[in-house]
Amino acid sequence: MRLVFAGTPDFARVALQALRAAGHEIALVLTQPDRPAGRGLKLTPSPVKQAALDAGIEVAQPRSLRLEGKYPDEAASARALLERVAPDVMVVAAYGLILPVWTLRLPRLGCLNIHASLLPRWRGAAPIQRAIEAGDARTGVTIMQMDEGLDTGDMLLERTVPIGQTLTAAELHDALAQEGGRAIVQTLATLAQLTPRPQPEDGVTYAAKLDKAEAALDCTQAAELLVRRVRAFNPVPGATIRLPGLADPVKVWKAQALPGVGEPGRVLNATAQGIDIATGEGLLRLLELQKAGGKRQPVDVFVRGWQPD
Repeated sequence: MRLVFAGTPDFARVALQALRAAGHEIALVLTQPDRPAGRGLKLTPSPVKQAALDAGIEVAQPRSLRLEGKYPDEAASARALLERVAPDVMVVAAYGLILPVWTLRLPRLGCLNIHASLLPRWRGAAPIQRAIEAGDARTGVTIMQMDEGLDTGDMLLERTVPIGQTLTAAELHDALAQEGGRAIVQTLATLAQLTPRPQPEDGVTYAAKLDKAEAALDCTQAAELLVRRVRAFNPVPGATIRLPGLADPVKVWKAQALPGVGEPGRVLNATAQGIDIATGEGLLRLLELQKAGGKRQPVDVFVRGWQPD
């Protein structure tokens, strides 16, 4: 098919490359404007833009697609491009811009979204992280026919992915990205045979955008929840905890929950096996940490350089 692809991060790049490998014509790529990155805050293209440029695909980076919004000239230019390309389908994956009605109606067969959850659970911005945080046993990818709502469109295809007990958001992201690429290729190959299914009204949940304020672990909560948050916030925003003797919070990259009791927040043991902190329910054992400005360290290395008050 003749496609327009709209996406920005690495999750979307995987799908773009899968579509190219399947033989589809990617006539145009829409992606977010370049953003400052790294210590020098150099303007850096998104993973999708870089992949498109490497493949010789035309790229557009409007700041908005709303013709009556803040950047109407950029939106009008994008519309002219899309009308010239006249795609059969627009495939959308973690694009980062809301598609107005004119965009949804322009492709001959509409707009298809690759969403990283089993809808209607975890509509919204952070479905991967919220699934881990909530303790879900499984998640997956849904290919959805887009409408004007927030991840409310009819479903065309789903693929399920289990969430293991130790899986981090980074690992789950990579697994779902691969499934998303396979799912969108399968959807386009069988589109004429697929029957759109309305999303169930029961089971709707929303995956709120991650906030840096969530990074700080609250030891009045249960250890099991805190461990899930460590996994869910790896790598971004990164879970943090305050330890005695250190002025700045420490990032926690790996932890486990153990039975035990104590005053929430109190360090009960600090050995090469782990730093045990009492919580509202059970003990939180820290296994991999990172001081501010330092490198990630296994706990046996960390404790050798840590002198609590």
